[in-house]
Amino acid sequence: MQLKDLLLNLKMIMFGGKGGVGKTSCATSSAIWAAEHGRNTLIISTDPAHSLGDSLGVELLPGVPTPIEGIDNLTALEINPKVNMAEFKGITNINPMEEMGMSGLMENMPLFGDMEELTSMTPPGIDEALAFGKILEFVETNHDYDLIIFDTAPTGHTLRFLSLPETLSGWIGKLIKMRVKIGNMFGAVKRLFTHEEKEKDNSLDVLERLNESILNAREDLTNPIKNSFIIVMIPEEMAITETGRLLNELIKNNISVSNIVVNQLYQDTAELCEFCKARREMQEKNLIKIKKIFRENLHKNLIEVPLFKEEIREYDKLKEMGEYLIEKSY
Repeated sequence: MQLKDLLLNLKMIMFGGKGGVGKTSCATSSAIWAAEHGRNTLIISTDPAHSLGDSLGVELLPGVPTPIEGIDNLTALEINPKVNMAEFKGITNINPMEEMGMSGLMENMPLFGDMEELTSMTPPGIDEALAFGKILEFVETNHDYDLIIFDTAPTGHTLRFLSLPETLSGWIGKLIKMRVKIGNMFGAVKRLFTHEEKEKDNSLDVLERLNESILNAREDLTNPIKNSFIIVMIPEEMAITETGRLLNELIKNNISVSNIVVNQLYQDTAELCEFCKARREMQEKNLIKIKKIFRENLHKNLIEVPLFKEEIREYDKLKEMGEYLIEKSY
């Protein structure tokens, strides 16, 4: 399926690839095109080193969806992996003594000390996982967007990003069971000592709702009728290797890939300097290899985008890039 068809019909599209290949420019150009063709579009940056606001030429507050002035139907959002940790602090950290109103009374008892240490533990990378969970929760809630475009982080982060649904869902499942057991046990002890009814713990509802959103969104991510991944690369040997690795992981995660953007191609012109001619010759050799590997062997659509003289940012240049991405692709 061509990129134009994806933009007009899918619910989600993800752009990713090696760092510095132009993922944000491709994602933003595509988002503008979709918005101007009548689709209410949200573009989300999941890269910790955000450049989405810079690309659009606007200031984006972390975690706040911002309508883009002058472009109807386009909203942008930068996700900060650290922002959502505070919201889940009370969920991931349980102090048994405080829950019973008996802080300090039994803190030296081995059983209670071990339990407190266990319940305060959080797995490595959970801040990133929770940020991803919030993205999925947002995707699965009722909203007015026809299309959500993800501007993902460089390859290594993206691969972790794609494996997080299973990681996060499994961890939340264990945490739910732990909270139920701990809540019941310490609630009973608390009532024994204080004769008070335990207040309702809303954190379980939050966890269960988040877990359900993650599982539902995972189904959407692996549904080719709803989502597709667009790989962005440049015609260099290292990029070919990394693209192959990313493509293998996407296939392993059952995520559809139909288009690969080959970006920053030197133009065939007699006006090129010696350095540029050498770069173009190198690119031509690698482009032959890219076509053989990805188009002929893996049947992927290749979209060739030139290296522009000026930086691709703000509306006019993004529109120009969009013409090559969408209107001139084949």
